[in-house]
Amino acid sequence: MASKTAATPKWLREPEQHDFAAADHFLQLVLHKRHVALAVKRLRKRRRKSVSFAAKDILRAAELACLPADNEGVAAKLAKIREGEALAPVQLVRLKRGPLIVADGYHRVSAAHLRDESTPVPCVLVSVP
Repeated sequence: MASKTAATPKWLREPEQHDFAAADHFLQLVLHKRHVALAVKRLRKRRRKSVSFAAKDILRAAELACLPADNEGVAAKLAKIREGEALAPVQLVRLKRGPLIVADGYHRVSAAHLRDESTPVPCVLVSVP
């Protein structure tokens, strides 16, 4: 079972501007250029329409392992959770085939999972061909 920190994560209503750039940079590694543009356009359009999923389910759907608490990015997010600072929603891209893509927010999902694997994580979810 995952270890728990003292606080429950708080979440912003929508991703921050730099989160879209981060998603774009990551997606360039895994998608064709035209699909990257479409995915980022759709993420921006849906930025205020988040849906929540349990952290464990996001990791399972993306076929990702939870990053450890001593990972620099995860440790920073856990510190923000303890301090009561809000985290940005995670940006997810669903393809016709293959695992879900965590375009931005892997550290945030991992931190939430370490807090409690069933922690609801707000996500902006879009589909691309």
